[in-house]
Amino acid sequence: MRNVSWGSKVIVTAVAALCAAVAVQVRGRAIGSIDLHKLPQHLAETGAFDPANRAFAPQYPLWSDGMSKQRWIYLPAGTTIDTSDPEDWKFPVGTRLWKEFSLNGRKVETRFLWKASEAGWIPAVYVWNAEGTDATLAPEDGIPRHVEVAPNKFHSIPSRTDCTACHGAKKPVPLGFTALQLSTDRDPNAIHGEPLRPGMVTVQTLVDEKRLSNPAGVAANARIATADPATRAVLGYLSANCAMCHNGRGEIAALAPVIRVADLLADGDAVARALLSHPTRWQVPGVPDGRSVLVHPGEPALSAMLLRMRSRSPSSQMPPLGTVVRDQAAIDAVTAWITTRK
Repeated sequence: MRNVSWGSKVIVTAVAALCAAVAVQVRGRAIGSIDLHKLPQHLAETGAFDPANRAFAPQYPLWSDGMSKQRWIYLPAGTTIDTSDPEDWKFPVGTRLWKEFSLNGRKVETRFLWKASEAGWIPAVYVWNAEGTDATLAPEDGIPRHVEVAPNKFHSIPSRTDCTACHGAKKPVPLGFTALQLSTDRDPNAIHGEPLRPGMVTVQTLVDEKRLSNPAGVAANARIATADPATRAVLGYLSANCAMCHNGRGEIAALAPVIRVADLLADGDAVARALLSHPTRWQVPGVPDGRSVLVHPGEPALSAMLLRMRSRSPSSQMPPLGTVVRDQAAIDAVTAWITTRK
């Protein structure tokens, strides 16, 4: 996949709605008639290697057990992203995203998200062969214990249900392609921050190329509003690793914490203060019933949020999916941050 200007010859057209088939044309040649219930068997058939695809790198990446990732997006020519709601970008039909996972230089899987019709997005996962020459469609139920990422710790290829658990079951959406994540004002202290390479998509790119419906409402240099570098980095990490669920409007809207990007951009310090001494139903060991809090100022060992980050027990770990290895860099950063809270 190469970084070039947005392509003008990829056309994604929904046809035969009753049988939910979509035909895809690349440079005038078909790459496959894709049944929504029978995705292509090979990654190449999704358009993954088209030079019209554009690379991007969220400034606050999701923790994936130390695996490295590359990401690409394709937007159909002549279309725009509806940004009338800065919190809920709506992508045009035909948008496709890919995220490639590698471990020690070996490609493991590529996740694919495609807006095939106005009805919504189709998720799929493609698994690479040992030679790294081809990736084929994973079973709908995923592949457990596919590759060892740490001693006796195994990464599993996610199932379709796992995909919707993070991206949303009722209204799936892409993650990591937002004003904050694509800001030109990159956080130098971002935990696991990735470099912004030449040619990568940013908000400024999207504005310059007229790809946003409401560019005036999207800040190209969006940043978490705090003067404290540690708070900025911690909140950025939480926004990437927690806010896909804890955003106040998803399936678990009633559960704390609530981390909305709009709130981070307006007053990150207020979001941070809201975490302090906030009651939680998760019971901190050794704390009287009903007295546990998300963040106990100055006391990392009494902070439920940190204890759940440290856990990799299915009943208590956070995030609950997609990781079997503790994120020690994040644990260290959050520990230091909590220690300095008063």
